Amino acid sequence: MHALGVDIGGTKIAAGVVDETGAILAQVRRPTDPDDASNIDRAIAEAYTELAGSYEIGAVGLAAAGFCSPDRTSVLFSPNIEAWRGYPLAERVATLVGGGMRVVVENDANAAGWAEYRFGVGRGTTDMLMLTVGTGLGGAAVIDGRLVRGAYGVATEVGHMRMVPDGRFCGCGHAGCWEQYASGSALVADARAAVVAYPDRGARLLDLVDGRAEDLRGPHVTAAAFEGDPLAIELFASLGRWLGEGAASVAAFCDPQVIAIGGGVSAAGDVLLEPARAGFRAQLSAGGRRPEARLEIAELGNEAGIVGAADLARL
Repeated sequence: MHALGVDIGGTKIAAGVVDETGAILAQVRRPTDPDDASNIDRAIAEAYTELAGSYEIGAVGLAAAGFCSPDRTSVLFSPNIEAWRGYPLAERVATLVGGGMRVVVENDANAAGWAEYRFGVGRGTTDMLMLTVGTGLGGAAVIDGRLVRGAYGVATEVGHMRMVPDGRFCGCGHAGCWEQYASGSALVADARAAVVAYPDRGARLLDLVDGRAEDLRGPHVTAAAFEGDPLAIELFASLGRWLGEGAASVAAFCDPQVIAIGGGVSAAGDVLLEPARAGFRAQLSAGGRRPEARLEIAELGNEAGIVGAADLARL
């Protein structure tokens, strides 16, 4: 059965028809208004109508950035879409597409993690942890072949585990959260601070933004690291160490076979992965006396949310 997977962002949606092997057969995008929930609903329905003209679709999966209800019908809270506060997203979309269509809502990191488990770097395993390193740090876990959602649908928000007492303030309202040290935002904040404090060492990074430290973004740091710039490599080493050390703490709980690292920052590849592996080994309990999870870059990239949402809608 074909299913439609929809990855809902703050300013756009990406929708694709996905077959049972995880292949995307066709894909469309639509702009959205994050201040207008009904606009997002309509954009999803329009994407469905366009794709359903060429493919038979039996279910719709919606990957949403936020806390989703345990029955997978509503978004309880989203940091980027103000109108999503206990919002019955599945019902609204089902009404627009009609025909009694099955529509399910899933957290976007969970959807991406499920896609990697089923069709990506985690295929063939029973237990996998997914870390999405983007603006923040998202997580998903599969234990004994089952996606972990928790009693209230908000499990595996690992980016908000407290790592540093009285540490950096976080948008969640607390301080010292893991994502304040292991995320794209953390990388950019550290890079901007470093080039101001050490302009000679930061010369290459500053060249990339015409001397304006405030314009530095993650891709600039990645590009400089690929060129061999020592400061950029050092910044990724710090980020990777935080990522690996935190992953070791999570592994003490869920004991995964593989830890998939996705999100935009994962484009750095081994520049990020090698220090993450080193940090993981350094902090893993009983290291050297137990089987260790493999840390690998996720395989499905930006399409993971579409693939995972569609596959979960079929279950």
